[in-house]
Amino acid sequence: MSSPNLEVAGVSVSPDHYINGERVASDATFECVCPIDQTRLGDIASGSAAHVDAAVGAAVGAFSTWAALGPAARQPYLQRFADAIGRHAEAFATLESHDAGVLRSRMAHGVVPRAVQNIAWFAERALTLQDRVIETPQARHVVRHDPAGVVAVITPWNSPLMLATWKIGPALASGNTVVLKAPEWAPLTSSLLADCAHEAGLPPGVFNLLQGAGAQTGAALVSDARLARISFTGSVGTAKWIARTAAANLVPCSLELGGKSAFIVLADADLDAAAATAALMYRNAGQVCLAGTRLLVHRDIAAVFTGKLRAVVERLVVGDPREAATEVGPIIHPRQLERVQGFVERAVARGARVLWGGARHPFGEQYFAPTLLTGLRQHDEIVQQEVFGPVLTLQTFASDDEAVEMANGTDYGLGGVCYGEQTHAIELAQRVRTGFIWVNSFGIRDLAAPFGGIKRSGVGREGGDWSFEFFCDVKDVVVPKQPFRASFSHR
Repeated sequence: MSSPNLEVAGVSVSPDHYINGERVASDATFECVCPIDQTRLGDIASGSAAHVDAAVGAAVGAFSTWAALGPAARQPYLQRFADAIGRHAEAFATLESHDAGVLRSRMAHGVVPRAVQNIAWFAERALTLQDRVIETPQARHVVRHDPAGVVAVITPWNSPLMLATWKIGPALASGNTVVLKAPEWAPLTSSLLADCAHEAGLPPGVFNLLQGAGAQTGAALVSDARLARISFTGSVGTAKWIARTAAANLVPCSLELGGKSAFIVLADADLDAAAATAALMYRNAGQVCLAGTRLLVHRDIAAVFTGKLRAVVERLVVGDPREAATEVGPIIHPRQLERVQGFVERAVARGARVLWGGARHPFGEQYFAPTLLTGLRQHDEIVQQEVFGPVLTLQTFASDDEAVEMANGTDYGLGGVCYGEQTHAIELAQRVRTGFIWVNSFGIRDLAAPFGGIKRSGVGREGGDWSFEFFCDVKDVVVPKQPFRASFSHR
């Protein structure tokens, strides 16, 4: 029996799991709370081991038929799925704004269109996975991309809709079935996503949704030996646990983890443009793994750059993310707010100077002021560890070599930004050890391009054919060009 839907700002959404094409309630629940004003949104079904078993079992049961359809027959299903997301764009924007505290304007104009594209683009791209032929003098090698099986998708709370569709799109398009584990701090758009899959007519068991805490529901899911792949975005600590657990069953993992990216400003940079872009690092209250949170600025222009950045930051509107004018919203959860504040307080206690911010913002209980710290050393905790809040650090350098050494001087390697004269900036960017780096820009993405980090920032790449390489089993069908005669002779 299913539970009554929740009503969130006029949007109706189920609090239940979605397993084998049906809503499934649970005796155990957890509370969903709006980070903007701590309004209680409702109780969400919490998955037990039995729910996990049922969801994975449904995905196993649906796999052979879904895989056998082939990319061309799967595409209409996925196009309808994408279209359903687009039809519910306003509902998705409303839910994620209330649920995760993200800017509603960004949801409406950026995230939801990208979610639609994530499903439709990969469905189209899968059509290029026809047999690829390698000709040799001895044989023809026909290289196939076969679906792997059941995929567990585990997404974080900072961008639930975008990151779920980013993984689900290629997984389904390549013929796998999916069990999505929603983030417990922001589960509502994942539930609406299940409604869209149902509306699109995806066969029962092809897409399943589980909700609950990572320590219970997530642990039971990644421990299941029937999984063929695990795709995870989140923290380093959780990724290590997932990797250890998956290793027991030899399940391959794709892990997109945190970042501590450098934002390098060279002496020949356009400082107005660099300052405007640096202020974007406060977007989503700094809860963005891609953000260049370590400002590395040439000492000759540091004072001028800091003044320009201050002028931009002073104009930022901190407030209700449901309002169009708001540019910085709340921290998602009290525990995350305490974590952010703890980083800043410890840094100050060890000698860091607060240039602005440094404390909770008066707008609301879960708001932290955009912050910039300086007077830091390379080994300081706040330089080395991901804060995941609206907190930037500023250090200066005297030469390109020093800038590169500082940029590479953490255990992370996800992204980066480099501002300067274009040729100069490109040359320096190529020396930074990271999965990707933007030159005189930020946030430019394309679904065909690879995405992922090095070192503690992750394992593997997502995007384009890299996604299919992970979600598929690559097989070589070898056809000899001459009649083959079996012989033990080496003559």
